[in-house]
Amino acid sequence: MTGKEILHKMKEKVGLGSSDPDSGKGKSKMSKHVTHGYHLVKGKSNHAMEDYVVAEFKQVDHHELGLFAIFDGHLSNSIPDYLQSHLFANIINEPDFWTNPTDAVRKAYEATDAYILEKAVDFSHGGSTAVTAILIDCKKLVVGNVGDSRAVICRNGKASQLSIDHEPSVERKSIEDRGGFVSNFPGDVPRVDGQLAVARAFGDRSLKKHLSSEPYVVVETIDDETELVILASDGLWKVMSNEEAVESIRHLKDAQAAAKHLTEEALKRKSRDDISCIVVRFL
Repeated sequence: MTGKEILHKMKEKVGLGSSDPDSGKGKSKMSKHVTHGYHLVKGKSNHAMEDYVVAEFKQVDHHELGLFAIFDGHLSNSIPDYLQSHLFANIINEPDFWTNPTDAVRKAYEATDAYILEKAVDFSHGGSTAVTAILIDCKKLVVGNVGDSRAVICRNGKASQLSIDHEPSVERKSIEDRGGFVSNFPGDVPRVDGQLAVARAFGDRSLKKHLSSEPYVVVETIDDETELVILASDGLWKVMSNEEAVESIRHLKDAQAAAKHLTEEALKRKSRDDISCIVVRFL
């Protein structure tokens, strides 16, 4: 086997590559029932693909971590690309990660954003939303997010949202307290300073005085009733409810097939945005 073929096999094993670079899958070594799959589709816009994903299992300090994330860039490829490569390492390297993962996620999000803003010349303009999920030893799930990429869990057939859509209309007061404003003009959705349709994000240096990068963080216990978790960019959630997404894939045992099904369903429903989806199955 050539070196190139060996590398390809290694990437396939951890779900980082396959015959389709925009689709992949992997599984836990700790539990044969826990698997993941992802699928990405470029939207109808003229810009390059701005969604980036992480989906892998890795061993850290005698623990197994499932690392899952979607970074949805706006006017930027460099910021979601940087987050894809660095955010999880920053979270795990926080001194209190194992004892207080909620605090570690908050600190790492804000420290990472501070670095991006400090190095703004390297990242140009624009920014990125984020939703991250860390599965610790297949027992505990730590979810954080800024912006409108979303995480949804299904337990015993019931869909529950684990993230918060940080919408300017909801956070109007805090935006105005910082000296900004929320306007529906131009366009038809509320935007920070008439420009950005999310109230929290990484980057966006020109708007940062009026934005926050503080994540919403929640910790969930994975129990016997936990069926699956979906992480997806707003290209999916603009056209599907949490309940519709869960119900459409509950019967699909292959996580990669489930992720692909969701992106295809979003396209059928005329979603024009980039669509990225990760599905983690527990049963």
